[in-house]
Amino acid sequence: MASTGITKWGMVRTISVLMVSALGLAACATTEEAPTGPRDGHYKVGSPYQIKGVWYYPKEEPGYDETGIASWYGEPFHGRKTANGERYDMNLLTAAHRTLPLPSFVEVTNLENGKQVRLRVNDRGPYSRGRIIDVSKRAAELLGFKHNGVAKVRVQYAGKVKGSRPTSEVPAMAAPVASVSVEPLPGSNTGAKDGAVRTASLGPAIPMTDGSVEADDTVKQGQASPNAQIWIQTGAFENRGFAQRQASKLGGSGNVSISAKVQDGRTLHRVRIGPLADVGAADAKLDQVIGLGYNGAQIVVD
Repeated sequence: MASTGITKWGMVRTISVLMVSALGLAACATTEEAPTGPRDGHYKVGSPYQIKGVWYYPKEEPGYDETGIASWYGEPFHGRKTANGERYDMNLLTAAHRTLPLPSFVEVTNLENGKQVRLRVNDRGPYSRGRIIDVSKRAAELLGFKHNGVAKVRVQYAGKVKGSRPTSEVPAMAAPVASVSVEPLPGSNTGAKDGAVRTASLGPAIPMTDGSVEADDTVKQGQASPNAQIWIQTGAFENRGFAQRQASKLGGSGNVSISAKVQDGRTLHRVRIGPLADVGAADAKLDQVIGLGYNGAQIVVD
């Protein structure tokens, strides 16, 4: 059930991706036939699971807020079952995440242009190392990175469906197709160009039993960070001595540094390599570091 974004950027990997998908190891959606309705799934957190030697631990994480690299997936998985039994529709605003509850909602911001959309997480993945979320084709279009295939993003938890009615009762939403208009965002003070970009209405948001709403086609203008840098993070330690020891071992792997960050009341000393020039350079460095035995290394954006 792993995901690999099928994008123009990743065309060189397409053949291998499809081969792995045929083995049932790499696609977000399974190879089962799709159910008759688009919302035949169910809510679940899930048990720990292992993919390619890495363990993942699904959990409810209301404070989830992470930056990294996003990819997108489309045609090869269109119509197949997602990890919670819904049907993947590449024209709806959905996403795959490795550990958040299914379904739940996230706000995804493209740090390169500030575009932000709310997505329904209903699948597991991506399992391509170095990616933190796989979004639908439609989401990639609205976020402005479909052509590039990948983007530096911020992913924030936006709510879950608590005790919702069976998802099969929720009607399907058509993909937005009409022309684009601009509506000012409340409280915007940065000029007339800021605003919410909305395509043709998908109909009213669908209330869930806990007050949550479905993702719709609204694109908000969030904060862009076009100069955000890409790093390989090999570890994060409360004990600075542990971080220093790891950094010493990685001395020949590039520009290694230690940066401190306060998180949940704790100071973490993060061991990082970089900054890297682009996503391609980061992917290559990540492969190198994992080859040295740092299996938990990941790409981060800061």
